[in-house]
Amino acid sequence: MTLLHELLDDAAERWPGRPAITAAGRTLTHLELAAASRRLARLLHERGVRRGQRVVVVLPSSVLHPALIYAASRIGAVISVLHEQTTDRALEHVLDDCEPVLVVSDDVSEPARDRGIAVLSSAELIERLSGGAQEAQEVPEREPLAVDPLFLIYTSGTTSAPKAVVSTHQQVTFAVAAIQSVLRYQDTDVVYCPLPMSFDYGMYQLFLGAASGAHVWLGRPAEVGPSLVTNLVEAGATVLPAVPAVADALGRLLARRAAVVPAIRLVTNTGAAMPAEALARLRAAIPGLRVQLMFGLTECKRATIAEPDDDLRRPGTCGRALPGTEVFTVDGDGRRLAPGEVGEITVRGPNVMAGYWRQPEMSARRFLRRDELFPELRTGDYGWVDEDGHLFFEGRRDDIYKERGFRVSATEVEAAARRVPGVSSAAVLPPEGQRRAVLMVVADTGPDEVLAAMRAEIEEFKIPGRCLVVERIALTRNGKVDRKAMTAMLEADHG
Repeated sequence: MTLLHELLDDAAERWPGRPAITAAGRTLTHLELAAASRRLARLLHERGVRRGQRVVVVLPSSVLHPALIYAASRIGAVISVLHEQTTDRALEHVLDDCEPVLVVSDDVSEPARDRGIAVLSSAELIERLSGGAQEAQEVPEREPLAVDPLFLIYTSGTTSAPKAVVSTHQQVTFAVAAIQSVLRYQDTDVVYCPLPMSFDYGMYQLFLGAASGAHVWLGRPAEVGPSLVTNLVEAGATVLPAVPAVADALGRLLARRAAVVPAIRLVTNTGAAMPAEALARLRAAIPGLRVQLMFGLTECKRATIAEPDDDLRRPGTCGRALPGTEVFTVDGDGRRLAPGEVGEITVRGPNVMAGYWRQPEMSARRFLRRDELFPELRTGDYGWVDEDGHLFFEGRRDDIYKERGFRVSATEVEAAARRVPGVSSAAVLPPEGQRRAVLMVVADTGPDEVLAAMRAEIEEFKIPGRCLVVERIALTRNGKVDRKAMTAMLEADHG
């Protein structure tokens, strides 16, 4: 299978009556979801969407997401799923960048209509979901090729504006098959997903569900409150893809509510390093729990996956390369390093992105061409690989950092802060240890006011947990922010 919707059609044949997706109190079986995606494909076609054209989706997590994604796949459209908290400013950038012919949203229609872009509401889509398992008429459109783009996934970049990773059908379906071969989801599993569909870690749970026959239950993104345990139990969850904040919250909640324990058999993690303490609490609270840690980034989806509980045998490991791929480290000149040598983590295989949308120079900087092997993706992350191929992650060495499972650009956050009235300059200190990111500003207003005003500029999850008003931003001799000096200022403020 090389086209994404073929995964769903296969699931509909193998497990027609099993639940495929649950969200906001609504459940669709694999067969119902396949039929719904055909009806939505017809609707997209009626609204003028054709192969290669872009569709942007800005909705809270719901059963509409898989139905829309598979519908776009059927007609060869290219889809971008944005976070529901996307601001008008960020949306305007996306609309100008990818030039969609259709926006699906209930709340951000004005920027689209200002650009003459058609808007489709969730209510119009929900009408097409009904009809049980009755299949819609086939859409009169040429089927996409495996090499055609499927997703534009916008992610933080080294500029203040997000960049879009281009993923083809072939790359996505390869990644799904490779990941499933190691994670081994089962057709009896219930995958509880407290991750937004704009986050590829969350989105791919939909596809792993189709590949395995598992039931995917969409929870509230970044759910960390007391309802988390109740919802896991209600769903009958057996698999939990978790960012550190969710895993840590669940462990603490279970320690206080030992009488109610969800039947989770597997926890996975990628996007940010998982603290060993959080895993220890989960293992103590949930009998028989297995853990699989992973490393990846949007540009290659997933690079490595550890075998179950390998973190106990090899502390710090992120696992080995996906089947059919390579992961290695290189020096500053792109030469491969020997096992144990720290360098830039590089990925080669069919999982690697096609490039960045309309960013040829940026794309070229991320790829290595050596010995005529292509593509070799430079991840911007640093670590080392042992003799057996296990990857050990050390960290990033640019302004991209990961917090609460999300990739965030310090440049983007700083640019947003500088747009706040009264702020003249800003710098971000990335998270370190247990400390969240800290924003330091030169401003004539208070720190709480700065953070509050930033909510109109960027998404909530990108806003640092703390703001400190300072007299000046320390700079190096080259005019760059001196983060070492800024850290010293922060420590002095604590002292």
